[in-house]
Amino acid sequence: MTAPTAQRDPTRREPPPPGRADADPPRRGLGDTARAWLLNAPALAVIALIIGFPIGYSFWLSLQRNNLKQPAKRGFIGADNYLSLITDQTFLNSLGITSLFTVVVVVITTVLSLILALVLNETFLGRGVLRSLILLPWAIPGVVGGLMWRWIFDAKVGALNGLLVGLGVIDEYQPFLATSTSAFLVIVAAEVWGMLPFASMILLAGLTAIPSEMYDAARVDRAGALQRFWQVTLPWLLHPLLMVLILQTMGAFRAFDIVYLLTGGGPGESTNVISLQAIRTSLSYTDLGLGSAYAYVIMGITLVISIVYVVVLHKRGSFEV
Repeated sequence: MTAPTAQRDPTRREPPPPGRADADPPRRGLGDTARAWLLNAPALAVIALIIGFPIGYSFWLSLQRNNLKQPAKRGFIGADNYLSLITDQTFLNSLGITSLFTVVVVVITTVLSLILALVLNETFLGRGVLRSLILLPWAIPGVVGGLMWRWIFDAKVGALNGLLVGLGVIDEYQPFLATSTSAFLVIVAAEVWGMLPFASMILLAGLTAIPSEMYDAARVDRAGALQRFWQVTLPWLLHPLLMVLILQTMGAFRAFDIVYLLTGGGPGESTNVISLQAIRTSLSYTDLGLGSAYAYVIMGITLVISIVYVVVLHKRGSFEV
């Protein structure tokens, strides 16, 4: 009889032969995380230098009296530049105009982008072409768009004036940019025109993510079109809508190029938004300290808006589009 063959335990590790080191010695040196940081250190240093230095230097300027027209009075003054803004009527006026401009732009952009996204989500001939064309205003640089709108509303050779006179709506060319109300409405229209495509694409992406079974179930329950919108579409678009609101709010609050090219803050101070006043304070009045304080106030307000956005999303769960 042959002796039974001993079964080898697969979990048992055989000792290395005499005079031979262990086949799998423990790793020594840097781990993967440390090695990744080391390899990326040069790029991170360059990014920190390019981005961090201007931010730090501008903040240091905001804590100083630094007017190029008064070089003898330069010096560290702490938070005086920020405190002076509280009682500065020009700052308060520009902040009020910017807030009103932001609210009007965000409301109009959100409503129109939602309507446009609902239309583009339907099936019709030429939908793909229309989806591509709708991106053109967003792709045009702000300076080019501002010059285009300025030509449209020009008081002497404007395309809108020519169209209205040709149709008999008005008898003579109107200076749309010369009155406070019309100038404000013009910059609102120009800003909405530039921001509408991006907001529409975000909402359209949210609409395509809604399961069709949700609408089928609503139809089985005999829900009408309006009921399907309120009970299915709108709840599913909550996060995309919040994203649109925060991005459009930040963009409108920091608007500069459109306002500068169309009205320059006029007539008077009726369209003098806070970004334009910050540039004017730094470059026209050469007050680098106060101008830097303006910039950090803008950054602080947009940062607060961003924090509110993140908090709202955190309370409502994960973000999916």
